[in-house]
Amino acid sequence: MSTVAPETVLTQLGWRYATKKFDPAKKIAPELWAQLERAATLSPSSLGMQPWKFVVVTDPAVRQKLHPASYNQAQVLDASHLIVFAAKKPPTTADADAVVARSVAVRGVPPESLDAYKKMMLGALSGMDAKQAHQWAAKQCYIALGTFLTAAALVGVDACPMEGFQADQYDEILGLKEKGLGAVVLATAGYRSPDDKYAEAAKVRFPVDEVVIRV
Repeated sequence: MSTVAPETVLTQLGWRYATKKFDPAKKIAPELWAQLERAATLSPSSLGMQPWKFVVVTDPAVRQKLHPASYNQAQVLDASHLIVFAAKKPPTTADADAVVARSVAVRGVPPESLDAYKKMMLGALSGMDAKQAHQWAAKQCYIALGTFLTAAALVGVDACPMEGFQADQYDEILGLKEKGLGAVVLATAGYRSPDDKYAEAAKVRFPVDEVVIRV
């Protein structure tokens, strides 16, 4: 049963916006950030494979290196936290093995009970080449991004999803290629600056009845 009132969810989603200007002096408390990290890991993914890593960048020196690769967008420097959603490049049979092993550990079931599940994962991977598999994994990162943004809004943390960056440079600066990963999308998080003019702008969304098709 939900413990969050529906009106609270809608209020917070209406409150959130893609924050353009963060207050660099205000930082997310460590215990709160730990909850947001956990929220991202709770995101759903196709086949439950979780073909991602979330790279949290707080080191100012690293953020300075990433700034030009982010088209000099101020959020990369000013936000409390920068999180890079990176996808396996590509996911492999070893990732399927890892999911099975984790399922056995968490649920206490015998490995052979998951043979059909493992076969399903391997079948999905075998039907894709490396590029297609990475693209599939990248789509899962966007699901995690949505989960993260919603969780942040519910706890009153501002965030901004960002696609405006040079992924190859991020991969190089963060050493992602060596880890078998590729940067997909970013989110900066923290607290809005009091002089961000976009904070009070009305949210522009099409009416529900124009967007939702009921059949």
